[in-house]
Amino acid sequence: MSKSDDQYINRELSWVEFNARVLAEALQESVPLLERLRFLSIVSSNFDEYFMIRVAGLKTRFRNLPDWRDINGVSAFELLERLSLRIHELVKIQYDCLMNCVIPGLALEGVRYVETSAYSVNQSRFLESFFMNDVFPLLTPLRSGLDGSLPSIGNLRLHAAFMLKQGSGVSDSAVLRFLETTGAVSSSNELEEVAGLSMRVAIVQIPASIPRIVWMPDEGGERIFTLLDDVLLEYGHLLFPGFEIKERLLFKITRDANGAVDEDRDDDFIEAIQEVLDSRLSSQPVRLMCTGDSPTLLKYLKKGMALADSDVYSVDGPIDLHSFIDLVMAPGLERLRYESWKNYLPVTVPLDTPIWDELKRTDVFLHAPYHSYDPVLRFINDAVNDSKVLAIKMTLYRTSGDSPVVRSLENAARSGKQVTVFVELKARFDEERNISWVQRLEDVGVIVVYGIARLKVHAKILLVVRCEPDGTHRYVHLSTGNYNDKTAKIYSDMSLFTANKEIANDATLFFNMISGYSAILRTKRLVMAPIDLKTHLLSLIDREIERSMPEKPGLIMAKMNSLADPKIIKALYRASQSGVRVMLNVRGICMLVPGVPGMSETITVVSIIDRYLEHSRITWFQNGGSDELYLASADWMPRNLDRRVELMFPVLQKNIREEIRSILELYFEDNTQSHVLQSDGTWERRVRGKKEKRVRAQESLYRAEKARQELFEQAPRREFTVRRN
Repeated sequence: MSKSDDQYINRELSWVEFNARVLAEALQESVPLLERLRFLSIVSSNFDEYFMIRVAGLKTRFRNLPDWRDINGVSAFELLERLSLRIHELVKIQYDCLMNCVIPGLALEGVRYVETSAYSVNQSRFLESFFMNDVFPLLTPLRSGLDGSLPSIGNLRLHAAFMLKQGSGVSDSAVLRFLETTGAVSSSNELEEVAGLSMRVAIVQIPASIPRIVWMPDEGGERIFTLLDDVLLEYGHLLFPGFEIKERLLFKITRDANGAVDEDRDDDFIEAIQEVLDSRLSSQPVRLMCTGDSPTLLKYLKKGMALADSDVYSVDGPIDLHSFIDLVMAPGLERLRYESWKNYLPVTVPLDTPIWDELKRTDVFLHAPYHSYDPVLRFINDAVNDSKVLAIKMTLYRTSGDSPVVRSLENAARSGKQVTVFVELKARFDEERNISWVQRLEDVGVIVVYGIARLKVHAKILLVVRCEPDGTHRYVHLSTGNYNDKTAKIYSDMSLFTANKEIANDATLFFNMISGYSAILRTKRLVMAPIDLKTHLLSLIDREIERSMPEKPGLIMAKMNSLADPKIIKALYRASQSGVRVMLNVRGICMLVPGVPGMSETITVVSIIDRYLEHSRITWFQNGGSDELYLASADWMPRNLDRRVELMFPVLQKNIREEIRSILELYFEDNTQSHVLQSDGTWERRVRGKKEKRVRAQESLYRAEKARQELFEQAPRREFTVRRN
């Protein structure tokens, strides 16, 4: 994948290999069946977004910038060809796993998928009744244009295409009357044009309001299901009386979602966002997924969408595996999923004293999902209900559907508190949700700032201002992840509660700067992108180089989602060439090439793929023995460091710093869920030696927290109080 003389692995190919690592989890026989299905579903969801953004962007470059080359000199055309080849290979592996391993495995466990060709008489009666009563009223067949043009086809929506032929015994005049009645023709001229036509194409969108998994009556102790799309294909002929169905095809198209918001509009920014959302519905198709044996319909769809053969992904099985999450989460099938892991309340969070009093004594560390997200929600609720709290300020990038955070902010505003929220409307694919939050918050008097022109506010920070007998105090929550109570149960993130005065002062300056009413001011503890985060990281790497000695080499350990910034990568190469050991845990994209003699031979890169999505960003510098550790909202990518508002914050309290460092080290000890990046750009799953102790980082973290809770239950709470240094 990477030539020996390349200094960088291609960003797009690196991401595809990340999805290959996700797929590899579905191939593990040791993983429970429904969890294997979950990983297959995630692969599909990941590819949906990848095609909408990255592949669409490459296609635009290919059309508009014929001379464009990536950092290694590869053209957009060559990249598209290489991506198509690799993704087709992965999709084949994905469906082999689904149809030959997971589906048969579920059947052996008493959960059986029945295809249309295998419906029993009783099942056919049940499904026909279901179709006529629950599905048929929702369907709207759309005709193709007389010129062969396609009707409106929504992005990422499942559709069925039917090629119709006039039924025997039905006169031309009857066909014409039917076409005229249904709106297929609207004038006498059109009637004449179709008079000699014996075949037509109809497109039917499969309704998203009905669950795709259709459960049928149990038989012999088995739970039996089919798919909504199967039902439509089987009984679709009932939509077209007087016609025969010659061919049928299930398909889904993926459209370009790269439309940019006009940020120079001064009339209505929300309206500008809405225009972008509307444009996604009819933007250029970039991929066609389909299932079914219909070469005529496939040719028709390809032509209508101006897609090449390499853009078509024909699969032997159900498309859009993302919606199979309903089956993954079906009740009564717990034995086919991972053991349930409880989310614990951190032992350092008091149950019987105000959190403000605790934060005066000590910082509090939260590691979700091993820790419950409740302390964050409690922190906000305490601020809402405390009469001494004067103001609440926070950023919102992505949050859950029925967000308790938003409800609390509404209550705070209603109670007369000054509430300021920085909502990032440009958070891709969450724009509609964020617009609804803006409208709700503004309605109750919250001061809402929509972000910064041409920059996304991606920082995660919450500031509470409280009036106390000895003066005004400020309390801060800083996080690597979003204020989202749902993802906090499945994303691994770290956050810190603190009353540190320097950090609190920096937080105040930060909010003033991003509101637009303050010049760029120097902060003491918080490091902000795009102002100085990249330069600060570069200086920390250079400092490690300076303090590295042959008898005691420097050490940098870092964990992130993606590494793609060329300047940072070059700095890490310099560090390696100076003898500094660099240990990187990168979940997704990694453009750095490790293990190359004379360039990066002291650099190792690992990636952990497990039941939780690794989302925390941690950086630790040995610093000649005076170690420093930082958490951040930012990955080491140009978009984060140059084009987003991000925060990196130090962990100052020694016991918390040591705890996080031990967690970071654990990820490099994992020999169960770890993949190691090779110098040719490929990833190899780490294989445990015969005498090597089994280490699974996420399981170790859960077991350690469980043991800590059990110990805590046996001892007075005060014994766990940690005082700030």
